[in-house]
Amino acid sequence: MKFFLWVLFLSISLSAKSAELTAVQIYTDNELLDLIKENKHLDRVVLDECQLVQDIEARAVKSKMPSYQFLWGDMLAYGVCVKKDIELGLYYMRESAGQGLAEGLEQIGRYYHIGKFMQVDMDKAILFLKEAATLKSLKAQIRLAQIYNKGFGSPLDYPALYSQLHHAVTDDKKTHKQIAMLLTKLADKMPERVVNAAKVTEY
Repeated sequence: MKFFLWVLFLSISLSAKSAELTAVQIYTDNELLDLIKENKHLDRVVLDECQLVQDIEARAVKSKMPSYQFLWGDMLAYGVCVKKDIELGLYYMRESAGQGLAEGLEQIGRYYHIGKFMQVDMDKAILFLKEAATLKSLKAQIRLAQIYNKGFGSPLDYPALYSQLHHAVTDDKKTHKQIAMLLTKLADKMPERVVNAAKVTEY
């Protein structure tokens, strides 16, 4: 009788666990984009016990959703819940960037800038970061300003970036202070009339 009760208890426990496992829902596009912006997307996949790997892959590979291409690329590049494959991971990151995902553009630009997974290439870094900056990626705008302030890039691109940073919105005091410093340095590289024009023009 005790054995029967133990088997019954185990069966109920396994059924409950199974129900719990199937309860995880695939992320909506907006939910995933929020996770990516906060850099919590990989943590979320691990927190969900890697249950959504097949769904994520399907949305990246078959449906070609840029947010899922970015997530799938990151999972592959860092070996999160899947076998590590940096080359394939970068391929899907580039696919998301190619579809205009600001986070994908910023990440590829950042990798070219710091030489992560690839060799440093400032021209390519600027190319990707400029596109991301245009799409209002504050991370891209800040990194691009740092690059310009070190003498890279074309002075013809300074006004657009100055305008983007001047109109950027953030409630983080540290970031606000960083932007102010970058703007000051960027302004020193341009005539005053160009700076004034950039303040009233939104790119």
